[in-house]
Amino acid sequence: MSRVTFDALLDAGVHFGHLRRKWNPAMAPYIFMERNGIHIIDLYKTQAKMDEASAALKQIAKAGKKVLFVATKKQAKDLVAEQVKRINMPYVTERWPGGMLTNFATIRKAVRKMISIDKLMSSPSYSNLSKKERLTITRERAKLEKNLGSIADLNRLPSAIFIVDILKEHIALAEARKLNIPTFAIVDTNSDPRMVDFPIPANDDASKSIALIVETMVSAMEEGLVERKLDRDKREAGEDRGEGEEGDMHFDASMGDEEDELDEDGIKIVKKDFVETKLSKLKTTETTTEEMGKAPRKRISKPAGRSTKK
Repeated sequence: MSRVTFDALLDAGVHFGHLRRKWNPAMAPYIFMERNGIHIIDLYKTQAKMDEASAALKQIAKAGKKVLFVATKKQAKDLVAEQVKRINMPYVTERWPGGMLTNFATIRKAVRKMISIDKLMSSPSYSNLSKKERLTITRERAKLEKNLGSIADLNRLPSAIFIVDILKEHIALAEARKLNIPTFAIVDTNSDPRMVDFPIPANDDASKSIALIVETMVSAMEEGLVERKLDRDKREAGEDRGEGEEGDMHFDASMGDEEDELDEDGIKIVKKDFVETKLSKLKTTETTTEEMGKAPRKRISKPAGRSTKK
């Protein structure tokens, strides 16, 4: 996994924060200095946080899990959509549909409705509809595609969520925190990094900064997917070889079990310890005779009634 250099971060303008009067005091550990009323982010800490986040995303992708990317800002949505399509992950670049995570079943119904409209449009009965009905259906399909087309393959809740601006996407962050979904986010000097599990202190307004960070995360996930594929191929190849070797070993073991000792005349010797068997039989017979010889004890009970003792 390639690490982003300090010069690349500097050229992309990752170090530029917001004005001093807009800062969040929780971002103080990540601020290097102030210049002309603007906070400067410490790029060494940004580099360390990027390495940590990319390693975690790589493991999530290697495990075959989904990560949802959220970026509805103008300068971020096209960049995020272009990068995330490479690894076939879900993303939201239009309006965040409220309750997308907490009310995921309803969102899935809307996605299924979009699929049913596609089936209707491909069927011959679609041509029998009137022009107005067809126009209504196509408009509804375009609206669903715009808002939910990028999450059509998301059959269950994502294992993690990546957010570009947590102030703009505060609803998505709140839903993820409510469901205990791990959160990754680009955090600027006006945001609270304590709200995110893996914060990346960086400029979340410049398109170059967003593109560099998202590309780094996507590349790490791509490496995880490649390693997952290689491990799967290696495992399948090992299973194919292991079945044949195991069969040969089982055959040899079964052949070894059939071999018995032979005497000088070639007669099979059956090993039995007659002394132990006879002793065990004698012990069992003795115990049975002792039990049979003993008479059962009578239970003595006092007669019912009042006692005569005074």
